[in-house]
Amino acid sequence: MLFLFACKNQTSQQPTYHATVAQDGSGAYTTVQSAIDAAPDSLTSPWRIFVKNGSYQEQVIVPEHKPFIHLIGQDKEETIIHYALNVGGKPAEDETPEGKRFWEYSVHNPDGKVYKMEGSVVTINASDFYSENISYINDFGKEFQSGPQALAMKSLGDRIAFYNCKFISFQDTWMTTRTDEHRHYAKDCYIEGAVDYIYASGDALFEHCTLYNVRRGSVIVAPCQKEDAKYGYVFRDCFVDGNEEAADGNIKLGRPWHHSPKAVFINTTMLVPIAEEGWTNMGTIPGLFAEYNSRDKEGNILDLSQRKTEYQGRDKGKEFGTSRATITKEEAENYTYEHIIKATDGWDPRRFMP
Repeated sequence: MLFLFACKNQTSQQPTYHATVAQDGSGAYTTVQSAIDAAPDSLTSPWRIFVKNGSYQEQVIVPEHKPFIHLIGQDKEETIIHYALNVGGKPAEDETPEGKRFWEYSVHNPDGKVYKMEGSVVTINASDFYSENISYINDFGKEFQSGPQALAMKSLGDRIAFYNCKFISFQDTWMTTRTDEHRHYAKDCYIEGAVDYIYASGDALFEHCTLYNVRRGSVIVAPCQKEDAKYGYVFRDCFVDGNEEAADGNIKLGRPWHHSPKAVFINTTMLVPIAEEGWTNMGTIPGLFAEYNSRDKEGNILDLSQRKTEYQGRDKGKEFGTSRATITKEEAENYTYEHIIKATDGWDPRRFMP
């Protein structure tokens, strides 16, 4: 059955949806997961699911055999997929009550309601997934503002794109793919967290996104691409923002998790000040941690001369190393949508965006 709905700013043609999710029963499904479960397997063209405004307290998993799912919300402020869970281990007997509070929501707790659940609110195992106008929230991270790891999104497939979405937690908000060759694209999105809140691998382009920090000394990215990864994480025309606690000049752009990770910030506006050194140590030596044309909130170009270039790691053979902290204008011009996302097969998720 096909459902037709009017789209804002679209007068000549209405988009066609194959299914509708609505909590009030006005759609074919009342949960997002049931609509995904009902979608055909092995699709080769988009299967559009319209999600009406509502608070969808559920875990959502898109299995590998269901590619081309398009999940379209009505309004990102009102269409919310959320759940409370984390992946923390059992606390020690002498742990303080404050330190034990996460255990109730841990997927490893045999007495908890989330026992043995997937360790993310949403997990995308399929390729060619697209979403817009939805907030993805891990309630544990948002409410308690502390670790352990509490993912809102785990996007493991290839050719995954988000437009005008929100991702909110505290530690490890969004895990991208484990595969270097996979591509992700995020445009006009809001991503909130404090500890490595965008992490893992793949070539991922973030355009005009807001990276919102909620703690003093927040670290934005923790990538782990291998040596032959082409681009890594690329943030273009993005904004680094944060609450009052985070605005004390101690935010770090990232730290190198494993392998030879890459992260580049191009034309970034720092709405809150970040640490002078910009980056920090973790497990290895970055392949490239660099910036071009970073600016403060008044639009002044930042002095990047004190950015970190020498690193200490824990990986064997990578205890010490260097990474340059800037790229040239010519190099920055190579980090484009056409090169990173369209690549050689012409994948073009922008065509789905209004």
